[in-house]
Amino acid sequence: MTGLLHKIAGGAGGTVRIIGQIAAWSGLALVLLVALNVLFRYFFSFGSVALQEGEWHLMAVGALFGMSYGLNQGGEVRVDIFYAKMAPGMQALIDLVSNITLGAIAVIIGWLSIAYVQSSYAIGEGSPDPGGLPYRYILKAAIPAAFALLALQAVAMTAESLARLIPHITRDGRST
Repeated sequence: MTGLLHKIAGGAGGTVRIIGQIAAWSGLALVLLVALNVLFRYFFSFGSVALQEGEWHLMAVGALFGMSYGLNQGGEVRVDIFYAKMAPGMQALIDLVSNITLGAIAVIIGWLSIAYVQSSYAIGEGSPDPGGLPYRYILKAAIPAAFALLALQAVAMTAESLARLIPHITRDGRST
């Protein structure tokens, strides 16, 4: 049973890791775009609304996809005041409940954001600023995609927690 759980966790975590590594390149693109905007503005007295909007589009994509990748890499901030003193079985149980809750919340947010993207697509939403970027619904589509990826990471972490919890459960069902 734990072998299957580790396989699920590895597959889901691997998918998140690959997508996260691809999305991490948005950070480099953001730095290059900001540098380009600064060079254009100060050396050529040229500014572009589309390039400035591109900066926050890249920032949004990096942040949205970075949350699942951060969890995948263990980069979350954890307050271990009580957790560190608990038995390993209790830690695994807390992790299990937390990860299931994370997955449920990610699915709910992802599901609810689909209507947001659909309404943006239906009106052909673009930037309200002259010279801004069109097709804003493409950026908004990153919201349900990123939360689906976060839910997938929650599945990986749930499987890992369950695999850690199983050895701590005795035959009568009590946690040790």
